[in-house]
Amino acid sequence: MITGDNVFTAKTIAIECGILRPDQDTDGAVVEGEEFRNYTQAERIKKLDTICLMARSSPLDKLLLVKCLKQKGHVVAVTGDGTNDAPALKEADIGLSMGIQGTEVAKQSSDIIMLDDSFASVVAVLKLGRNVYTNIQKFLQFQLTINVANLVINFVVDISIGETPLTFVQLVWINFVMELLGALALAAEHPGKEILDMQPVSREEPMISNIMWRNLIAQALFQSIVFLTLQFGGKKIYKVDESIKVTMLFNIFVLCQVFNLFNARKLENKNIFEGIHKNKMFLGITGIIMLIQVVMVEFLNNFTGTKKLNLGKWGECIGIAILSWPIGILVKYIPVPHITIFEHSQDEEVGEELDKLGEELDDLGEDIDVLGEVLEGLIN
Repeated sequence: MITGDNVFTAKTIAIECGILRPDQDTDGAVVEGEEFRNYTQAERIKKLDTICLMARSSPLDKLLLVKCLKQKGHVVAVTGDGTNDAPALKEADIGLSMGIQGTEVAKQSSDIIMLDDSFASVVAVLKLGRNVYTNIQKFLQFQLTINVANLVINFVVDISIGETPLTFVQLVWINFVMELLGALALAAEHPGKEILDMQPVSREEPMISNIMWRNLIAQALFQSIVFLTLQFGGKKIYKVDESIKVTMLFNIFVLCQVFNLFNARKLENKNIFEGIHKNKMFLGITGIIMLIQVVMVEFLNNFTGTKKLNLGKWGECIGIAILSWPIGILVKYIPVPHITIFEHSQDEEVGEELDKLGEELDDLGEDIDVLGEVLEGLIN
């Protein structure tokens, strides 16, 4: 919180807003603008993470704080309504101005205008932004699972018998499920309450997290093992001819993707059905996929290269594919590090570079002071 009010007024407001706790030690957490302004660059960078409140600050102090936060690698959002807030709003990654009380200069300098001047709108923006990011991650996990499984299956089968296990039409349908219908289903997910408990995402953090890798590798491994087992031993296991075996392989693979759509809804939460009744589009798209799959297997045999399956074979296909649910739940009990080794090393390198930059800026400031004194002497 950055304000021009005095320290006592600012503390009271900060406690009411939950920025400070009533029993919190304010040493280092509360500073005045002049004090922050007089820090060296290295001191500012070092104290940034402990500062919660800046009182009696000027517009220059707010701008200086935003620059320091960005320099340290943070993604910075600033709210403001006055003309003096314009520089900080423009410098921030996301500038939010007030639509009712905000000046025209502040609105032009911001990225988002809150028409109702309500802080609740900031929370709504935050939820929607995080939801878009997580929905993209869900789709990437779903898509990469199919790609990895496809790659393994086709590679093993091709080098073993010299031909691809699925026909061209079947592969097109699988890709259609993956790229269009799967994207629509997962993009329609609404933000849950837990989304506000998420930690902010670093600029350097990879889009595909360790959690996603854990989930997709488990599902891709399961699908590959099932497919290859039935590819090479399906005729003996089910005592069927080649055409029925190929149809069952195609059916099981598609059904695995349908059930994996439910797993992809929750990257970490073990309850994959939580809030599913609210997402009508997800349920509708899942139903459409199942309906088209039945039509392709039962009625478009000449077009898709399949054979009709009886209820027993459909039950066997569903029974195998639905195993992706317990596997998806069990694998989430496996802990994975949230921060990679690369991120640790990058943070250390950034810290060292910032320290060096701070020292260089201090030296430059001293040189400028000396030069000013020399110039003043020459003028006199």
